[in-house]
This record gives sequence, structure tokens and C-alpha cells, in this order.
Amino acid sequence: MEIKNIEGLRVSQIRDMVQQGGKFVVFPYTVSFILMTLKRSSDIYFIKADENTFKYSYGYVLLNLFVGWWGIPWGPIYTIGSAYHHITGGKDITQAVMSHLIQHDPEADTSTYNINGVESSNRPSDAVETPTYNIPV
Repeated sequence: MEIKNIEGLRVSQIRDMVQQGGKFVVFPYTVSFILMTLKRSSDIYFIKADENTFKYSYGYVLLNLFVGWWGIPWGPIYTIGSAYHHITGGKDITQAVMSHLIQHDPEADTSTYNINGVESSNRPSDAVETPTYNIPV
């Protein structure tokens, strides 16, 4: 899936915008062909804190209204579920997207890490040390 509306932004800028109320959403939609119903989601949209989601979702709302209802029995059920998400501003997936972005941040310094307060490093040390192993006997 493509993430729209984050062109030119760094992960640190996106993180700040999310803390100010921005969010990542998808807009579910339903397509029905009498006996077959497909439930799909749009690309991921980044919605800034002061933005309305309608300008991104109206195409999916129309798609739901015209081709979502016709599948029996799941068409109406999925279409109503999709309409609920459109009314509430999209299905919020901010936590999952931010987790992915932070893990794959090209500007992040991943040479050190901290586990339970103990800082370690992935950098090779200058001094050659012989590894020590504690093997219970």
C-alpha cells in the first residue's frame, strides 16, 4: 500500500504531526457482483490535525453506494460497515504505520540499543576481545 500525503516529510516531522493530532487512515470499500462480494481498503492517507477526511474518502463513499450493496448476503453488511468508517473519518491505523516508519527510519542511529537500561552497541570495538561463555556444567 502506498502512503499518501507524506511526500517530503522526515519520520521525525511525521512523529511530531501525529503528536499534534495527525493520523493515518484507510477507507474500506465494498464491491459486489451478485454472488461475490469483495471487501477492500484504500491506500493509506496521512490526515493532518486540521484536515477533513471527506476530500479523500468521497470517491470510496460513492463506490460503496453504487456497487457495494448488490452482493447477497455480504454486500449490504460490508457496505454498512464501510459506511461507518467513512462517517467516523476512516479506519485509524496510526499505531501500526508509525511503528513501521520508526523501524525503517533511514536517519535513525541503530548502531546502539538499550535493553532494560543496559546500553549496547553494534559497532565493532577497536580492541580485539576473546568472547567468554558461561556454560553451566
